[in-house]
Amino acid sequence: MSSNKNRRLATAVGFVSGVLTCMDAMRDASVSWPPDAVWKELSHPHRLELGGGIALIVVTLVAAVWRPSS
Repeated sequence: MSSNKNRRLATAVGFVSGVLTCMDAMRDASVSWPPDAVWKELSHPHRLELGGGIALIVVTLVAAVWRPSS
């Protein structure tokens, strides 16, 4: 595999992992909107999981944007 394909694969895996982590954190939540209500309902471990998933999504997207062009 070329380097460009590896980067795209890593970006896709990172993004999907972040989305799945967020969905797992929200699994037991009975409300999904507004964000304040969701945050109040989540327990501390689920808040950390949701925050980690969001951070993984953001880091993946920023890395994809700032990727050096080949």
